[in-house]
Amino acid sequence: MIDLCTDYLGLQLKSPLVVSSSPLSESVENILRLEEAGAAAVVLASIFEEQLALESKALDHDLSRGTESFAESLSYFPAYDDYLQGQDAYLNRLHRAKSRASIPIIASLNGASAGGWVRFAKEIEQAGADALELNTYSLATGFLKTSAMIEEGIVDLVYRVKQSTSIPVAVKLSPQYTSIPHLARQLDDAGADALVLFNRFYQPDFDIENLNVIPRLTLSRPEELLLRLHWVAVLYGHLRAELAVTGGVHSAEDVLKSIMAGAQVAMAASALLKHGTSHLTTMQIDLTRWMEEHEYQSIRQMRGSLSRRSVPDSSAFERGNYIRTLSSYTLRQKDALPRPG
Repeated sequence: MIDLCTDYLGLQLKSPLVVSSSPLSESVENILRLEEAGAAAVVLASIFEEQLALESKALDHDLSRGTESFAESLSYFPAYDDYLQGQDAYLNRLHRAKSRASIPIIASLNGASAGGWVRFAKEIEQAGADALELNTYSLATGFLKTSAMIEEGIVDLVYRVKQSTSIPVAVKLSPQYTSIPHLARQLDDAGADALVLFNRFYQPDFDIENLNVIPRLTLSRPEELLLRLHWVAVLYGHLRAELAVTGGVHSAEDVLKSIMAGAQVAMAASALLKHGTSHLTTMQIDLTRWMEEHEYQSIRQMRGSLSRRSVPDSSAFERGNYIRTLSSYTLRQKDALPRPG
């Protein structure tokens, strides 16, 4: 009997197949369909820092508007519930998902600063979340903000959230840091229970006819997995925090590669948006079949087998791989050229 069980964020999961934060988890009905298809856990669609900030500012503005003129200004006050719709809707969906689904539900906060995150993290814990994923999506567009300042802000955020809650906290990172191992160690020291590698930046496109900048959503591609595999394999065995792969997971083979690199779980979304929730079932069947054919008894048995610390030649994760890759391509090109005469 093949054992697909894995541990992640203190949770025992029936398999490493986790659904990452996406529109797939915006409704409880979808979450139940994902569970039926084989999801071991689901990360809720994120609530954004900007939503929390806008609601707070709007409420403060309206509660102070006109109060200096006359007592009847109290009638200006909007219904308090109107300003909590985003927060309340998220917490209600979380609560309903927990009451109806039997798999773990991981909440997700998307932002870049502490702000109201600490307070809302407490409310998420009270609503019953099994864990919390902090999606640190930060774009450095200011010329005065250094990389050290950005990293210090993320580490401080994680420390403050961990101090204020008792549920496990995962940190979803961008690949665009000068030293990912250094930041990973800092987050580990700050108390992060897991690191999720990596979130995806959605770059805007240019509309040259209307001279406008427009959003462009693209689903992930399997080749994006390689960057994730590289850094998980480098970090594996050097941190207390667990590791998760997200971005480019489209097949059972991608899940196997993620586990062999050192991940506890592999998260998918784009593949399910493209092929439907039933694709989870296909991935689990293919995963089990491959393990049977290659005589693996459990997921734990293969974890980290292709990490940097496990392979005979660790230069495959370093500059030597860069040189060998370019050289091999040049040789193939030379061999393909027609011979003179």
